Amino acid sequence: MATVLSVSGSPSASSRTGRLLRHLDQRLIAQGHQVVPLDVRTVPAEALHGADFRHPAIVEATELFARADGVLIGTPIYKASYSGVLKALLDLLPQYALTGKTVLPLATGGSTAHVLAIDYALRPVLNSMGAAHIVQGWFTLDRDITVREDGSLNVAPATAEALGHVVDRFSAALDRAPALAAAS
Repeated sequence: MATVLSVSGSPSASSRTGRLLRHLDQRLIAQGHQVVPLDVRTVPAEALHGADFRHPAIVEATELFARADGVLIGTPIYKASYSGVLKALLDLLPQYALTGKTVLPLATGGSTAHVLAIDYALRPVLNSMGAAHIVQGWFTLDRDITVREDGSLNVAPATAEALGHVVDRFSAALDRAPALAAAS
């Protein structure tokens, strides 16, 4: 099965976006994929803001992207765009860091007014980085993601069902990728 790099572009440790990604990681693991989580907020700020390509954390992130077969990228939407911390990391990766990769973009936000941010803000960047296949992404409203008192995640039923389909399509695309590459 495939190795998936699951990237949370949220700057917050208590982020719904990050929690949702870790929840979806479990679905991918159950389908036989190896999932490697990366919370961009854990990359030292001096490396991101100082554009230090040689910083060990940036080198490590670059290596994680290189080893992955697929990339799940999640971000909160702020002012109709993906997070600045995610932008900072993507800017420090090699130009074609996503070459040959299958990518699933996901976003969370407080209003449906931001639903197109995946297609108009994030997808062009992922495409410019050489992604082989960007599967249909998904936008989830913050109100559809709640954290229970025990720390577990509750996703509204209709949203959970839709996300399940999106993740399953991503998983299927990952499974087809080696066959497509061999046929090329």
